[in-house]
Amino acid sequence: MVDVSGHLAMALLFAAPAWMLWGRRGALAFAGFSLVTAMLPDTDLVLKTILPVEHHGITHTILFVAVVSVLAGAIAARVLTERFNANRWIHSETITAETVFVFATAGFLTGGLSHIFADLLSAPDIAAPLSPLWPLYDQPIIIDVIYYDSPLWNFGLLTVALAVHVLLYRHERYPIETRYRIGKPD
Repeated sequence: MVDVSGHLAMALLFAAPAWMLWGRRGALAFAGFSLVTAMLPDTDLVLKTILPVEHHGITHTILFVAVVSVLAGAIAARVLTERFNANRWIHSETITAETVFVFATAGFLTGGLSHIFADLLSAPDIAAPLSPLWPLYDQPIIIDVIYYDSPLWNFGLLTVALAVHVLLYRHERYPIETRYRIGKPD
């Protein structure tokens, strides 16, 4: 597992394709949301105080991230669609519940999957290896090319991720047209 800065960097890199879907405001919001969800698999650190879970266990699986993402997306669509349409910062009055569902679900997936990928790159130097494909494949998968406390990897990756987003922000191209478009062209 990389440290928190490495997880945030990986989430930003995983969020970069959002610039093709949502344009400046939407992509910035998506990147921010992915940063918030980047630590989702580490909920096991809190859950282990009340449940018999271990670090790098069930919460570090694609299944867990997918289920939580779909549930959170459904809740967000139900609760936030009207609020988003009433918000003057969002240049739209026609955001559908389907768009909110896709945005929220993709944000949770992006953050959670980026976390698992970053942990695969650095486990098991000081932590247990991951079995991200459980229950389909319950053997640990080990890549281990990054050392956990390496400032070069963690902050270097964060610098690269931020540079990618700055370049994408400065790019003057509109996103592709999809039914999940949010707002007017930037």
